[in-house]
Amino acid sequence: MAKKSNNSFKLIMILTLVVVGILAAIIILTQATKEDAQSFENMPDISGQPILGEEAAPVTIVEFGDFKCPACKAWGENVYPQLVKDYVESGKVKFVYINVLFHGQESALGAAAAEAVWKQNSDAYWDFHKQLFDEQPSANHDSQWITTDKLIEIASNTDGVDLEQFKEDLTSQDIVDAVRLDSELTEEFKVEMTPTIMVNDQALTDPFDYEKMVEIIEQELDGE
Repeated sequence: MAKKSNNSFKLIMILTLVVVGILAAIIILTQATKEDAQSFENMPDISGQPILGEEAAPVTIVEFGDFKCPACKAWGENVYPQLVKDYVESGKVKFVYINVLFHGQESALGAAAAEAVWKQNSDAYWDFHKQLFDEQPSANHDSQWITTDKLIEIASNTDGVDLEQFKEDLTSQDIVDAVRLDSELTEEFKVEMTPTIMVNDQALTDPFDYEKMVEIIEQELDGE
């Protein structure tokens, strides 16, 4: 009789452990889902920022990026084209780029050059933007490669850019202020890695998780 009671007790313990394990797994999975994106009270102010797509698009995607960042280059090559094809070209999403200066002087110089092109000719900006990332070396990206000479070379190969105006704007107060504004937004939204991708007021934990990005975009389009 004691043996039977013992077995019953063991069975109860096993079942209890199984239930506890299932509950723990559910909690972990739920927490992981919640952490797929971080919500903010509002989205970044995109006034004066480079915008691709329809300004009236209902969803805004912001990339906090750095021209010196290899992950940003990879994102631009692997995720960005699909995003443009699926959502920007249809007018559902507009894409915005905000400069991050995590790599110091070179980041600031690249940001200033991009802002100078945007100020002069918004239609030329995205071509310049792509060319600058294309120049990032695949090996030893920490080497000093963003130089004034390199930026002038890229600008000279970008249709619609007046080179003399570009050189003048590169160190103008307007451009200094534009780069400073980006740094203020970087601090405001607690950007700690590049690229950081925000869909309206939600920042993705994994910027390369395109499925999660699409999920949030569709929720925002549905007004959820």
